[in-house]
Amino acid sequence: MKIVAPSMLSCNFSELGDEIEMVNKSKAGWFHLDIMDGVFVPNITFGTPILEIFNSLGKKHLDMHLMIINPEKYIEKFAGLGADTITVHYEACDDLEKIIGDIKKLGVKAGVAINPNTDVSLLDHLLEEIDLVCLMSVFPGFSGQKFIPETFPRLKELKRMINEKNTNTLIQIDGGVSLNNAQELISLGADVLVAGSFVFKSDSPKETIEKLHSAIN
Repeated sequence: MKIVAPSMLSCNFSELGDEIEMVNKSKAGWFHLDIMDGVFVPNITFGTPILEIFNSLGKKHLDMHLMIINPEKYIEKFAGLGADTITVHYEACDDLEKIIGDIKKLGVKAGVAINPNTDVSLLDHLLEEIDLVCLMSVFPGFSGQKFIPETFPRLKELKRMINEKNTNTLIQIDGGVSLNNAQELISLGADVLVAGSFVFKSDSPKETIEKLHSAIN
């Protein structure tokens, strides 16, 4: 089963409880939670109080994407807030292998995200250790950006590497996902599609999630 993961950064925070319940009742598989510090990326998003709400009300997999420097300082806190997957950025980690190990020791799945200008081959030696690769299809920081077409060959190469290693590593695509590219992304090897503005700026977010889910399954 391929997974739709609505990016909650694009939801209506004045009606957060209703937005969470909509996703709970939809065909989405995960909540995708973008945590930004204003340093690693030029934006600041939500912190502990909002994550407590997702932990309390969310009934699906909590996928926490840390776009922050020094992520190792916060892994235990986010695990305690109900994270099922914690994804850190390759570009933000001095000792990535240790951080991956520390995440897994907490009983949480470990993901690594890479920016569009980071060579996917740099992850080759880590694929047997990580549960998920988040292939950024926009430069991280703000929602609503256009999908970068060079993501397609990068995805194809990453899937080839995973097949060669014969691992169960999931591939997540984050940024600019829509019905225009969803099927091609899945055909090239993606497992999880993160969709923010495409879902929450639509007339019926729940229906849009269902259309995406149907398109990829």
